Amino acid sequence: MIDFASEHIAAGGNRHPAAADWDTVTGLLAYGSDRNLALWKPLVEDRKGAFALLCGHNDHVNVVKFFYPAAGWPHLILSGSVDRTARLWQTDSTSKDVYRTVGILEGHTGSINCLDVVPGRQILASGAADATIKVWHLDYVEDQWKISLLQTIQTRPRFLPLTLCLSVLENALILAAAGTRGDIYVYASKTKQDLRHQTTLSGHEGWIRSLAIIAEHSQPNSDLLLASASQDKYIRIWRISQDHKSISGEGRQLDRNVDFESLLSNKTHRLEAFSGSYSLAFEALLLGHDDWIYTVSWRRISGKLRLLSASADSSLAMWDSDAASGLWVCTTRLGEISTQKGSTTATGSMGGFWIGLWSPNGESVVCLGRTGSWRLWTYHSNQDRWLQGVGITGHTKAVKDIAWARDGSYLLSAGLDQTTRLHAEWVDDNKCASWHELARPQIHGYDLNCIDTMRDFRFVSGADEKLLRVFDEPKGTAELLRRLCGVKKTVERELPEAANIPVLGLSNKAAEGPLKPPAENLAYQPGTADVNTFRNSPISNIIGTQDLSRLPVEDDLARYTLWPESEKLYGHGYEISAVAVSHDGLLIATACKASSLEHAVIRLFGTEDWRELKPPLVAHSLTVTSLRFNGNDGYLLSTGRDRQWAVFGKEDENRKTFQTKAKNPKAHLRMILSACWAPTAAGEIFVTGGRDKTFKIWDLQQSGSEHRNTVTVSTPVTAVDILSHLVQSMLVLGVATESGDVSVYLLKPGTLEFTSRYVLSDQ
Repeated sequence: MIDFASEHIAAGGNRHPAAADWDTVTGLLAYGSDRNLALWKPLVEDRKGAFALLCGHNDHVNVVKFFYPAAGWPHLILSGSVDRTARLWQTDSTSKDVYRTVGILEGHTGSINCLDVVPGRQILASGAADATIKVWHLDYVEDQWKISLLQTIQTRPRFLPLTLCLSVLENALILAAAGTRGDIYVYASKTKQDLRHQTTLSGHEGWIRSLAIIAEHSQPNSDLLLASASQDKYIRIWRISQDHKSISGEGRQLDRNVDFESLLSNKTHRLEAFSGSYSLAFEALLLGHDDWIYTVSWRRISGKLRLLSASADSSLAMWDSDAASGLWVCTTRLGEISTQKGSTTATGSMGGFWIGLWSPNGESVVCLGRTGSWRLWTYHSNQDRWLQGVGITGHTKAVKDIAWARDGSYLLSAGLDQTTRLHAEWVDDNKCASWHELARPQIHGYDLNCIDTMRDFRFVSGADEKLLRVFDEPKGTAELLRRLCGVKKTVERELPEAANIPVLGLSNKAAEGPLKPPAENLAYQPGTADVNTFRNSPISNIIGTQDLSRLPVEDDLARYTLWPESEKLYGHGYEISAVAVSHDGLLIATACKASSLEHAVIRLFGTEDWRELKPPLVAHSLTVTSLRFNGNDGYLLSTGRDRQWAVFGKEDENRKTFQTKAKNPKAHLRMILSACWAPTAAGEIFVTGGRDKTFKIWDLQQSGSEHRNTVTVSTPVTAVDILSHLVQSMLVLGVATESGDVSVYLLKPGTLEFTSRYVLSDQ
């Protein structure tokens, strides 16, 4: 019996303002990651990051919301997606951290962009790119959820809802909707169910991305405050009075000596609901951000209201109402104050914040950046500061390839988000082990397709360009891995100090000395005496301390952990599709996208002089999808879109030239996507997996090859690999499919018979 457990989930967040929510009861944060929901507990001490992925949607998740419909009912996670559906997720009876789909909302004909709920009521609303808003009713009967559509609202004038806000006024339902127009449309229920348009709030001059509403006081007859965030760089606060009296225009906030004539309106709006009439008017205009504002969020902390805003200017702002004047002022600002805004993340810019969320107790905040990474700040009362903690990171687009370091000390990943990331295990002072991204060696301008590691802590990667790039590990990363992970390395050559990338450049250049942070890059709190204390330390400063609890945060990863590029390998005519490095590190095999024999060749490069070893290997007629050397580097296996595999063997032990040993032009019914070799001790055994929903086992012999076994699965096989050593005298084969399923098979080395199968799950 072999046990398997999920150790690390690296999943970047979707860049949509509504694609995350932080539950005030359980402390669980759920966020959209591509078409999945990732679950994370930011305030737990184990720092293991995301611990589960909820799979079900067929396209990107745009919106996530926690929902407590009624007392005694199970709580739900709601998610809306580009696939035009919204899903209800409920905790499984076996574990409170395991969720399953219990309902699907169908009916929209466009991408669902926003959801909102009324806690304690069974009502929710959804807005989609079909320019409609739908109101739903939930019921929970005999452990089953029943969903019914109450109303469909066609937006007039037509706009695409990007944000919704539901609330209750003396049992009357109030709905505020905004999106691709600069107005807020307010609906109220004149009966107990039907919502009717009551008034339109004008003032914003750009799309409105977020709405948030809260009672001003905890008393039942308290006024409501509605905050709206727009692409015009302003936040507006509106007051909804529940005392049935008109709101005067006196005391409205004027923050700067500017012309407010076009921005401020003195008009008082009336809301007519079945429980009575109410007044709504403009309350305050908040200025301070320099770019689009994506989210606003209220939180009541020690009886006092605070507003959190996240902006594309790479800052989080916390707004408080001054007790004496009633003015709303920015009291705390976190993030970036930089002259480099608009540049790439590799040259110093955070790239903007898409989401900002309060923790349940209001003492921590998180935000999502352009790179899909979450930043976490926590207020420390003993220091009177907001200090950045350990967030989580991950690719924002498909991961195309992964490769272990030759000594297994770290894992490299490359993806279509044009980054290469290094993941390693860190053990803290309490002997608690967790995996983290510790470096971002490559931030490229092209989508990355393949990667493999080399000796002496190098790696080679291929992208949607005609060349391959070789990178050397710098001293900063080597020392960081040594201190945080205990990775000891002996490299004869001199390691470069660090690396940086020029603006609009593609090549990482070696730096002569340690990198220093720009003086403008501060994360400070207004009113403090020394803003330099909030400067984010680069890796060169981190490795100079003895505090091993200091993990690199997102700002460090994006700026100070690049690896310098040492070589470029030329020869291919199209985008690189596959790369493999021999186990002795002397050969690199590469291939590119191809639709003809001329380009569907495999090129070999020697690592001693970085020259191509000619002639190239010819076997395929279409793109080569996978390349693998066997355990002793005597054979090179290739697979392709032309449905065949080919094995090339060395002409002799001392030469680096190969010739065709065997091939099968009809190995699979459809293209072959992956292949691997078994350990040499088991013989010359290899496995291929393809789009025909099968993986096959082959035995290479002197006279050719023999097909030993075929296994059919439910979806196309996208990746296969065999452990490099035997476990309990068994071969361990991993198989992954297009649907995201991962299975592990145990095989007897001689007969190649399957003895066990394990289905791996991240929950």
